[in-house]
Amino acid sequence: MKITIFGTGYVGLVTGACLADVGHDVVCMDVDQAKIDKLIGGQIPIYEPGLEPIVKHNAEAGRLSFTTDTEAAVAHGELQFIAVGTPPDEDGSADLQYVLAVARAIGQHMDGYKVVVDKSTVPVGTGDKVRDAVRAELDRRGLELDFDVVSNPEFLKEGAAINDFMKPDRIVVGTDSDRARELLRETYYPFNRNHDRMIFMDIRSAELTKYAANAMLATKISFMNEIANLSERLGADVEAVRRGIGSDPRIGYHFIYPGCGYGGSCFPKDVQALARTAAGCDYEARLLNAVESVNLSQKYVLFDKVSHYFQGQLDGKVIAVWGLSFKPNTDDMREAPSRALMEALWKADAKVQAFDPEAMSETQRIYGDQDGLTLCGTKEQALKGADALVICTEWKEFRSPDFASIAATLSEPVVFDGRNLYEADMLSRHGLIYYAIGRGRNQFQVG
Repeated sequence: MKITIFGTGYVGLVTGACLADVGHDVVCMDVDQAKIDKLIGGQIPIYEPGLEPIVKHNAEAGRLSFTTDTEAAVAHGELQFIAVGTPPDEDGSADLQYVLAVARAIGQHMDGYKVVVDKSTVPVGTGDKVRDAVRAELDRRGLELDFDVVSNPEFLKEGAAINDFMKPDRIVVGTDSDRARELLRETYYPFNRNHDRMIFMDIRSAELTKYAANAMLATKISFMNEIANLSERLGADVEAVRRGIGSDPRIGYHFIYPGCGYGGSCFPKDVQALARTAAGCDYEARLLNAVESVNLSQKYVLFDKVSHYFQGQLDGKVIAVWGLSFKPNTDDMREAPSRALMEALWKADAKVQAFDPEAMSETQRIYGDQDGLTLCGTKEQALKGADALVICTEWKEFRSPDFASIAATLSEPVVFDGRNLYEADMLSRHGLIYYAIGRGRNQFQVG
């Protein structure tokens, strides 16, 4: 099938590469000429494990190409996937300007039947706005052309996006058109051979399904962080609690790991956007607002622990930070807990020596020549001359470090673990003081 993808970010590039990999003829369009030039030259602008070889293989095979030519892109595909960003507006609602710009461009250039597929995460009712935008352009051109609008939300995890696309749990398609339904079924047939993963529904339900899924996962994280904070005050160990409740199949172990808050491009903005959507129809989403509030507070738990340990005297202190991306296996730092920590440390006149396996360039892009920030080539280098170590991201290479070396290198033998990677007894044997999240009265408490 001939498919066009608008947008070459995480969703667009992964979608285009994976659809090409099963044999479809895919054109990826983006207005960013520099990004397209890099992709044509074989450079991948984002870090996503497994993506680069799939892009290169299918580009060489002629099934995947890249362009900034909107007219050519619209002409290519019978299916037009919109996979552009929907950043939060000033009030937290989703900004649809890029989605609607693509819809207008399709209406301006289409000369036959098209299926316009909303792959971007968009609020309920966006399908109607996309349909109106396409129709308005056709009316302006004096044309009567058939087209359908479909909601096909993505459920990709950064760091595991390729596997998520190739082996999906479900493929949600919102449409009221039999013709569009069959074209989407044909598109996704290669991913359905084991069993049918496609779930068809109306457009508005599909749009809400995406937000509801992310809001549910975010709720589990914030709930567990509440329990962690309570554990510290009650002398309980949240890791024991986690195992105790996770063994219940109605709860499960996924997304109940306490920590220093969630980040990324999806959970923060999607929870906010759904809450604003609720407010727009005169409903107060009290649970969603609480989920967001708990997460914002949780991002400062590590700073509070560090500050309390040093009795508020952080001026001139050097803090080693391991992990800058919001999660492992990505270089994405959007809404990352590390940012809240570092910015609070700088405000307190402390210095940061940081290391991340993949997010160093992104950190440099965001903070530039920020006073008080030193980006280190290795995790060991970040420890030299530091007064304490803080772990923000659970990268695999942080899970079994040389604790004796850490104790010998730090000026103060203290570790603040925002992801509960270690056990206190293990670090104690090496002379390290260990503070984690919700690990009982033997752990450091704030307040």
